[in-house]
Amino acid sequence: MWFNQQDQRCLFGDQRHESIIVTDRSHRDDGTRAIHIHPDIRFDFRNMPFPDESFYHVVFDPPHLVRAGRRSWMAAKYGKLGDDWRNDLAKGFAECFRVLRLHGTLNFKWNEVQIPVSEILACTDQQPLYGYRSGRLNKTHWITFMKGQS
Repeated sequence: MWFNQQDQRCLFGDQRHESIIVTDRSHRDDGTRAIHIHPDIRFDFRNMPFPDESFYHVVFDPPHLVRAGRRSWMAAKYGKLGDDWRNDLAKGFAECFRVLRLHGTLNFKWNEVQIPVSEILACTDQQPLYGYRSGRLNKTHWITFMKGQS
């Protein structure tokens, strides 16, 4: 989503660091796709290694799949949620707001192909400011929050 992944204003975090080849018959003549996940820092979104109020802006783009094949390129590229996804996402939202400065913004991205966005927003008590739907079927939501007084 970043225009320039080397931009020093950005810090890309993921719990994975890998390059893998996965099956994707729609991509190349040989039916494979290379996926490269090389974050600036490895961490779990449920427990970020940053002090409180570290950032003015946070982007939270967690995995949105709960059902995907073992060798699915979507799961390989974007990850997959576990059975306790509600608790995991609640912890993720809490961490995002913890590391966000007062009046800082959180941009949250969600594709509701498997879980409706209403169920995801129930994982936080914070109220969004606004949102935007995109994608071929309007299932990708971009939702913006602003951290208020605690």
